[in-house]
Amino acid sequence: MKKILIIGTAYPYRGGLAAYNERLATEFKNNGEEVTIHTFKLQYPGFLFPGKSQFASWDAPKHLSIKRTLNSINPFNWIWLGRKIKRMKPDLVIFKYWIPFMAPCFGTIARIIKQNKKTRIITIVDNMIPHEKRPGDKLLNRYFVKPIDAYIAMSEPVLEDIKNIDPEKPRALSPHPLFDNFGDIVSKKDALDKLGLPDQHKYILFFGFIRDYKGLDLLLKAMAEKEVKDLPVKVLVAGEFYTKPDPYYDLIKQLKIEDRVILKTNFIADREVKNYFCASDLVVQPYKSATQSGVTQIAYHFNKPMIVTDVGGLAEIVPDGKTGYVVHQDPAAIAKAIHTFFNKNRSKDFIENIKNEKKKYSWSRMVEAIETIYKSINIQHNDNKK
Repeated sequence: MKKILIIGTAYPYRGGLAAYNERLATEFKNNGEEVTIHTFKLQYPGFLFPGKSQFASWDAPKHLSIKRTLNSINPFNWIWLGRKIKRMKPDLVIFKYWIPFMAPCFGTIARIIKQNKKTRIITIVDNMIPHEKRPGDKLLNRYFVKPIDAYIAMSEPVLEDIKNIDPEKPRALSPHPLFDNFGDIVSKKDALDKLGLPDQHKYILFFGFIRDYKGLDLLLKAMAEKEVKDLPVKVLVAGEFYTKPDPYYDLIKQLKIEDRVILKTNFIADREVKNYFCASDLVVQPYKSATQSGVTQIAYHFNKPMIVTDVGGLAEIVPDGKTGYVVHQDPAAIAKAIHTFFNKNRSKDFIENIKNEKKKYSWSRMVEAIETIYKSINIQHNDNKK
């Protein structure tokens, strides 16, 4: 049995990062490993956080060991925690890295841990280059990667970014596993009833935090295209605004599609996620930039066909014409795919394909990738000692 620490977001914080780390810890625990998550006492200062709240409104997962030890902006905390983990001598520390803002914190802790000459350090990288770039990102990334022993990327573009910044160290590609922790599939009728929506329409789902790079404006414009206007289809927008909402409200009015857009722009609690996906016929991710997306893996779990744009690693996960459509970042292209999906009744075929395709994205495969690269680090370390 290995002693494993995961350092990153977890309860009482909410969102995809927390869900990922908790699900990964569960998989390790199910495999008989001793695993603890070290999460934040302070993740972001309030003025830097774009949403309404950083915190979950539900109970902590009782089966996991989660400790709130980390302050992202306090160097004294980094030194204290680094020394604490160094003395613990875990076999493996996994950092979940998604933004250069965390580089000073994570990089300092990792440097101190490595002084024990025992612990191996792997990072699972969501993004090496952030969607919303800022001055200093490259310098921060370089600081973070120096003490890292190996990398797991969840998409080809991120793997390439890692290669460019740190070409010598081991790295592996393992796609984002299914988010299967949001409950079982329920009937469309039950889901619509829970959401208070009528059942005479088809529903397209846009899910997740609303940021400009996610392209909600492209989907809204697609809904105003003639070939979609003739369909009995509505867009269900489910997620909290992490950008100014007024331009989106104005666009809806300008396009005269108020009666075709349903806005549920509060944070969607984990227990409610299944209702939004099960109520929908099609999930659309009209992103303007991307690496991978947890939304794709929630859609797969609930057997939902998708339309994604040809950016980042999205097309790697959604085979065009098999489990959905891959289109250009253009309202007309999105509209054409929506029309084709509903007009040709592709739902049944796509769902059958999804049931086979999603077998690739198990958590056991992610753990296997981590175990393989962990063993390679140990072999390399032992060879260097000879």
